[in-house]
Formats: sequence, C-alpha cells, structure tokens
Amino acid sequence: MAAHKEMKHNVRAIAAQFDIYGDFVEAMPYGSGHINDTYCAIFDQGATRVRYIIQRINHNIFKNPVGLMENVARVCAHSQAKLREANAPDATRRALTLIPTRDGKDWLIDAENNVWRTYIFVERARGYDVIEHTGQAFQAAKAFGAFQKLLVDIPGGRLVETIPNFHNSRWRFENLKKSIEADKHNRAKDVKKEIEWFLAQEKEFSFVVDHIAAGRIPERVTHNDTKLNNVLIDDYTSEGICVIDLDTCMPGSALYDFGDMVRTATSPGKEDDVNLDNVYCREEYVEALLRGYMTTAGDFLNKYEKELLPFSGKLLTMECGSRFLADYLDGDVYFKTSRPGHNVDRCRTQIKLADDIQSKLGKLNKLVASL
Repeated sequence: MAAHKEMKHNVRAIAAQFDIYGDFVEAMPYGSGHINDTYCAIFDQGATRVRYIIQRINHNIFKNPVGLMENVARVCAHSQAKLREANAPDATRRALTLIPTRDGKDWLIDAENNVWRTYIFVERARGYDVIEHTGQAFQAAKAFGAFQKLLVDIPGGRLVETIPNFHNSRWRFENLKKSIEADKHNRAKDVKKEIEWFLAQEKEFSFVVDHIAAGRIPERVTHNDTKLNNVLIDDYTSEGICVIDLDTCMPGSALYDFGDMVRTATSPGKEDDVNLDNVYCREEYVEALLRGYMTTAGDFLNKYEKELLPFSGKLLTMECGSRFLADYLDGDVYFKTSRPGHNVDRCRTQIKLADDIQSKLGKLNKLVASL
C-alpha cells in the first residue's frame, strides 16, 4: 500500500455515505493507477479488519461519469448473477461487487459533483505491472475471456461509450492524417519515415471496423484496457481471479481486447525503449495468450474472430503507435512526456513490434487453427 501518498480527500466522510457495516479505522491512497483517485479504507467489523476500495472517478478523462457508472453497475450485477447461477466458487472474488450508498444507489455524487464508488476488496490476490512468465500471460488471457463470456448475454441494451471511438482504428488513422496535414509544430519533417510507414498500412486500419460494419464480426461488451495489471492473480493458486478497472468497459470487439493483450504482454522491451533490439514479439507469450483466451472465449467467438486473433495484435499495436505519432505532431498534448521526442520513441517501438508480429503471422495463424 502506498501510505506515503498525500490524502487529497476526506475519505472518512465519503465512506460514511456508503452502506458499510462497522467502524471506520483509516484510509490511504492505494495502487499504481494514474487516472482516478483510489483509496483503501479499513473498517472494524466485530474485531475483524475488513478492507474496501473507494474511488473518485476522474471526470476530466471520463466526461460522462454517471454513464460510466451505469455501465459498471450493470456489468458487476450481471457478472455476479451469472457466477451465482453457475455456483462458481469464490464468486465475490471473481467479479467486482459495488457497495451501495446509504440511500441504495450504486454511486455517490458529492457536494463538488465528484462521482464516487465503493467496491468489496478482493483479498489474497494482486495485480502485476510487469509480466514475469508465460503462466501469467495464460491466466490473464483466460480471465479476460471469462469476463467477456459472462457479458455475452447482458440485458438492457447497448452500454454507454465512456470514451467514444476509443478503439476505432479507422478513426485513429484519420486523426493521424489530420495531424500530419496540420503539422502545427513543424515536426513532420523529423518523422518522415514513421509517417510513410503508417500511411502504407491504411487498408489494415479499416479491416476490423469493416468486418463489424458488414456484420461478420459482432459488437460485444469488452474491457478495452487489457493490460496484465487489470487482472488480479490469486496469491496461492496463481489463477487469474478477477478483472478490474471497468471504466472503459463498453461496446467493442473481442479482437480489441485480445490484440491489446498481445501488444502489452509479448515484448520484453518497454513501451518507450530507445533500444529497439529489445522490442520484438515473443511467440511463446502469444501462444500462452491464445491458449488461455481460447479456454474461456473459444465457445462464443465466431470463425472470423478466431481467425483474426493473431492479426489483432498487429492492429492494436499500429493503432497505439498512430496515437503516439499524432500526439507528437500535435505538440505532446495528450500523453505525458519526460523528454524531447518521447512520443516518437514510443511510436517507434510500436512500429517495430507490429512489423515483428507481421513476420510471425503465418505461424500464429496455424496455431489458432490447431486450437
């Protein structure tokens, strides 16, 4: 726990407005997230210390926090209902559970219009910021597949798009073209090679979007931020026990979720590595992701989705790289940078990784067919 961080909010006062049994003991900032304000609150319940996660949603990033919480409430309630229906062991550890407010709502709006929520703390499990071995890749992919499977039949209509066009790769490509044409800071001359690379991939940026539009690939409820640290790994069994950070849970494609797993889990190099020799796609990690994901998602994915799983890794890597390049051209206004050309370094790692995935697609496609 990061108890050394400064407390920005009166968490005791916020916690008092949620229907939590027991006496408030203390609260402290928690986790490694950079968007929301997250606290771990401890309550005394009959001489037993019980923990809860209390979060303030960052409404500068999420412009519709109430719509976001409507999504989260629906996803949590449906997931828990499905787990109970299946008599799943440890059901309250396998999907997040919201604690209602004193007046029975799923979230709280305070006097400053901040939106707050409280979750049951998932004990005996933790997230990992850096993937350590293929077993973790297998478990993370299995957990994300199980998460998607729980939501295949969620009722109530389409979820709110918490960040519109978040993984709309065609839209991201068009944004990059606009940034190239505008060239507000006269930077295009320094990244000609990178610009040419992206322009040459134009058809592939539209591939999944076109499949969805044609009805070959269904729109699904997806997580849209499938980094390893968004799966809690059981301390004792090493099982991927629970998917967390549901703020980007919204309509999307299963391919976006799998592709981002490939992008974030298969390269030993860092996202901003200046030594591109460190950046490549480890086939054994893609294999672990495929095996784990197909264990839980294999029976609901259609044939187009399955066939495109390896390609989705390249697509999501290209999409992310295009965002880094566009931000560099726009003056580094979105992603935080710590050095000149930081976004260019990030863009180059994504190009290198996408090219390496492309070179291995033949083998990976054969693996999918065998599964």
